[in-house]
Amino acid sequence: MRNIVVSNIDRKPVEEQPVELVERKGLGHPDYISDAISEAASRELSKYYLKEFGTILHHNLDKVLLVGGQASPRFGGGNVIHPIYIHVAGRATTEVKTNDGVFKIPIGPIILSASKKFIKNNFRFLNPDDHVVINYSIGPGSADLVGVYELGAHSAIPLANDTSIGVGFAPLSVTERLAMESERLLNSREFKLKYPEVGEDVKVMALRQGKSIKVTIAAAFISSLVKDKDHYLSVKEEVKRKVEDLAAKIAPGYDVSVFINTADKPENGIFYITVTGTSAEHGDDGMTGRGNRANGLITPMRPMTMEAAAGKNPVNHIGKIYNVFAPLVASRLYKEIPGMREVYVYLLSQIGKPIDQPLIANVEIIPEKELTGNMKQEAQSIMDEELSRITRMAELILNEEATLY
Repeated sequence: MRNIVVSNIDRKPVEEQPVELVERKGLGHPDYISDAISEAASRELSKYYLKEFGTILHHNLDKVLLVGGQASPRFGGGNVIHPIYIHVAGRATTEVKTNDGVFKIPIGPIILSASKKFIKNNFRFLNPDDHVVINYSIGPGSADLVGVYELGAHSAIPLANDTSIGVGFAPLSVTERLAMESERLLNSREFKLKYPEVGEDVKVMALRQGKSIKVTIAAAFISSLVKDKDHYLSVKEEVKRKVEDLAAKIAPGYDVSVFINTADKPENGIFYITVTGTSAEHGDDGMTGRGNRANGLITPMRPMTMEAAAGKNPVNHIGKIYNVFAPLVASRLYKEIPGMREVYVYLLSQIGKPIDQPLIANVEIIPEKELTGNMKQEAQSIMDEELSRITRMAELILNEEATLY
C-alpha cells in the first residue's frame, strides 16, 4: 500500500490573498539558456544510450554555468566583442564493457552538438560558432549512485537515486497565467515575424495587489534591426499594447498596467538593445536551477523546491521526475474532482526505494465548501493510479512533452 495522505488546508486561495508575486524567465534569459542546455545534453545523451544499448544509462548533466560575454550594440548595428562562455559539468556513463571490449561513449561531441542545436533552433542572431564558446567537464558517476541506478535497471520500477522532494499545484492563478502567456506571446513565431526587433531574452515579473496587476517586462531588442531612438520607442509601445490586449483576455475584471524596459533613459541615450537578443552577451551570467521551477514559473507565494529539474536523468532522478510528475497529477486532480479551489501535491522519495513508492504522497486541498470523504477517496485513487505508471515520465521528458523550466 502506498502512503497517500489527503487533507484539507485552511487558508485562502492565492487569488484571494492581498499580494501575489510571479516571475517568468523567458527563452533568452541566461538562466533559461543554462537549463535548456542541461536538458538538451541529457536528452541527446539518453537517446544515444537507447540507440546503442537499448536503455538509458546513468547520467546527470545538471550543472551548467553560463558566463556572460561582452558586446557593443548600437542602433543599426553592433558587435560581439567577447564570446559567451558555457560550461557543461556533471556525471555520466562514459564507457561500457561489451563482449568486444570497452565501448567509449562520445560524450563531448554529443554535448557540443546538443548545445549548439538548441542555440541554432531558438535564436535568430546568436551564432553558436561565432558568439559562444562551449566546454564540458564530465566525470563518471559515483559508485553508490551508479549502483542504485543499475539495480533499478534490472527491475520493472527504477530505484530513487536521491532522497528528495517534488512539489506541484493547480490551477494556475490569473496572475500566473498572465506572466507565463506574456513571455510565450513575445517569443512566439507569429510575434517575431511581425516584430522581429524584439529579442529572445524576455523576463516577466507580475505583481497583483487586490484587483490591480502590474506587469514589468524586460525585453532585449535587436540593435541591428532598430534604426534609431524613435523606432525603438515605437516598437516598445507596440509590445506594451500587445501585452495589454493579452491581459484583457486573461485577466478581465482586473486593472492591468504594463511596463516595458523600465531602465531605459532616452534622455541619456540608455536603451535595452543587444546584438544577439540576450543579455548574456554583455555580462549577465546564468546557471542551471536558478530560473523557472519545473512548472515554468517562479512562484514565491506557492510551495516550491530548490531542485533543478533540467539535465538530470529521466529514469530515476527524483529531483526531476517528481517535480515534473507533481504538477501533472495536481492538474488531473483539479480537473477531475469537482469542488476544489486549489490542490497541492508533495512527494518525498527515499534513496534506493522504488520511485512508485514515495515515502509519502501528500495531497492538500482547498475545497470550495468542504472536503468530503468521496473527494478524499477519489484523490487517493487518482494518485495511486498515477504512481503506478510513473515510469512514463521518462518518455514524456524525452519526447519534450513535459514542462521542465
